[in-house]
Amino acid sequence: MIRIAIAPLGSCSGCDVAIADIGEDFADLAKIAEIVYWPTGADPKHEDLEAIDYIDITLSHGSIRTSEQEEILKLLRKKSKVMVAFGSCACFGGIPGLVNLSPDRDEVMRTAYESISTDKGEWPSERSKVDGKILTLPKLYNLGHSHDNLVDMDYYVPGCPPVESQIRDLIGVAVAYSKGEELPPKGTVIAGTRALCDECKREKPEKMVIDGFYRPHEKEADPNLCFLAQGIICMGPATRSGCGTRCINANMPCRGCFGPPPGIKDQGSKMLSAITSLLAADKEVELGEEGLRELLERIADPTGTFYRFTLPSAIINRRLDDE
Repeated sequence: MIRIAIAPLGSCSGCDVAIADIGEDFADLAKIAEIVYWPTGADPKHEDLEAIDYIDITLSHGSIRTSEQEEILKLLRKKSKVMVAFGSCACFGGIPGLVNLSPDRDEVMRTAYESISTDKGEWPSERSKVDGKILTLPKLYNLGHSHDNLVDMDYYVPGCPPVESQIRDLIGVAVAYSKGEELPPKGTVIAGTRALCDECKREKPEKMVIDGFYRPHEKEADPNLCFLAQGIICMGPATRSGCGTRCINANMPCRGCFGPPPGIKDQGSKMLSAITSLLAADKEVELGEEGLRELLERIADPTGTFYRFTLPSAIINRRLDDE
């Protein structure tokens, strides 16, 4: 039996649910593996992790936002023979990584604890009083991190959360490991090998021209026509395939959770390049620079749209400090 750990860090636990959702296929994993650490499933404590002498394969998921999460990640790396970044937060920094747009930690705390929906109160600090006792809390970092920004990772399974086919492929890797068989090359991404647009079955006009932008709730989308042709931002041109176009099949545009396709370093800049090449392509002279700028300004929250899942791993990300 091999030893497996499933480790949530700054996590919504959607990745845990995705693992549980594979149903009977989970039994295949149980035949060859013992899960020695899974806080969501069995509630082990930090000292239980410290007591484990080794782990064969660790699936780490969730963002890294605190000193405690970084400590756990580095401890897992030290004990594990194979480390898998599981889910978009682990692979790229994920939605929590949008915190990198904020100039400082105080602004983040102010937003969280002084919004119109919360009572004005004392912010938690690294030494907070709870029920009359002073507790030392983990340090909250200014920046969000992908896992490979802090430790060496062996494999990547993107998605928010990953889909069943990826998890089955990952179980196949675990089975091969248990038999001493050859594993995929280090750095392999367990997902598709093309851009999502290549798998999308929607009709793409021979000449596609974007003359305006709409958010999904502002326009009833034609379920058979490319979203971009309708002026609805879809991240398909800058997103790795492998999800089965699930969002698109539900008549919702791709959000980009699988990260950039092979050969693309920066998902947002690739998407921006794709859009600008289509924007008012037959009206550039007529609109002029100012008119084109006005069209681009109709994109709501461009950074949050183009880098929703990948900001901490993007070229444009702020320089990471030592914290």
